[in-house]
Amino acid sequence: MASSNYEPKNPVLRAFNQQLPILSLVHGSLGAGYRAPKNLNYFWNFGSLAGVCLVVQILTGIILAMHYTPHTTLAFSSVEHIMRDVNYGWLLRYVHANGASMFFVVVYVHIFRGLYYGSYRSPRETLWFLGIIIYLLMMATGFMGYVLPWGQMSFWGATVITNLFSAFPVVGESIVQLLWGGFAVDNPTLNRFFSLHYLLPFVIAGVVVLHIWALHIPGSNNPLGIDVKGKQDTVPFYPYYISKDALGLGVFLLVFAFFVFFAPNFLGHPDNYIPANPMVTPTHIVPEWYYLPFYAILRAIPDKLMGVIAMFASILILFAMPWLDGSSARSSKFRPLYRFFLFLFLAVALFLGYCGSKSPDDVLHLAGLDIPFLLLSRIASFYYFAFFLLIVPIVSRREVPLPLPKSINDYVLGNKAKSAS
Repeated sequence: MASSNYEPKNPVLRAFNQQLPILSLVHGSLGAGYRAPKNLNYFWNFGSLAGVCLVVQILTGIILAMHYTPHTTLAFSSVEHIMRDVNYGWLLRYVHANGASMFFVVVYVHIFRGLYYGSYRSPRETLWFLGIIIYLLMMATGFMGYVLPWGQMSFWGATVITNLFSAFPVVGESIVQLLWGGFAVDNPTLNRFFSLHYLLPFVIAGVVVLHIWALHIPGSNNPLGIDVKGKQDTVPFYPYYISKDALGLGVFLLVFAFFVFFAPNFLGHPDNYIPANPMVTPTHIVPEWYYLPFYAILRAIPDKLMGVIAMFASILILFAMPWLDGSSARSSKFRPLYRFFLFLFLAVALFLGYCGSKSPDDVLHLAGLDIPFLLLSRIASFYYFAFFLLIVPIVSRREVPLPLPKSINDYVLGNKAKSAS
């Protein structure tokens, strides 16, 4: 983690900083002591926004846990108690529930920015790996949190997803029983999920600290994907990027507030307002929206074991990006062919999410044809994996990048000179 020789002017703070140099650490990491490339755009705001989302989720989660009862006969009623009887309980719950969706939106944009600008390339591989670990922890935390209200979709979602592990030979059944705490999704399952859902955000916070530490060693990447040549290529993080992040935070909070106050249940499922009933299966079991692309990949493969492997592989393959990409340029700003395939990959990922929200029996009516969504999921899943395993390795090694600028400073000043003329 970055540090500096900063000394507070106040004698009390100076004495405290000499014994515990927290103020110097903050100054070196987030203040004028830390210099970032001068050409960072608003896509770089999403890292700090992810940190804000994590803090919001932890704070609201701690307060909600004070009123929640992790028992199958009381969980649903305790959530209703929070909504109706706890002072501002409805606000806390809606902020927490929609905050999870906002967190995933921010992280998905953050990951796509990394893919677009090559932030996974050397010397930032460890930074990328830690980011993917955070994402995996988020997925586990979000899944367990979705089970806690103990509504119909909570119960059946937990049943379906945990049963996937039974596909693994030899150890599968043991893993499922370990997750359940018995032979069915019941009270031990809810207790385990509540305990882990409370614990994992603090684990995420610890990995975030390592993530920020790994960022400050090589420094931030930039839209050009070239290395910083000197002090002329950078500006102090404070006040320039602090003010930029503040503006981005203001816009983000407006969007967040819209969902909390005007559409709090838009991103949820209505079946989760029905108490869990093991005797009644919902007509269409779906996970939360941020899992839908992977759910579509799971269903696209007829074999259960291969479907589970493909679902996990669709996430874990991100770890291989530093080796799959062999281009001499980091940023796709100078790689038009790769950029085309990357945006096509984005469209396919969004379409997979749409396919995941549909029933396997649904069909798409297009130009007089009835195309099953299952077939479309298989086509989209093929491109998803082909992008990583075929397109990225081949295109990155065959495509000749556009000429790179000599330095960030030359590029910024050159753009200014062109706009002035």
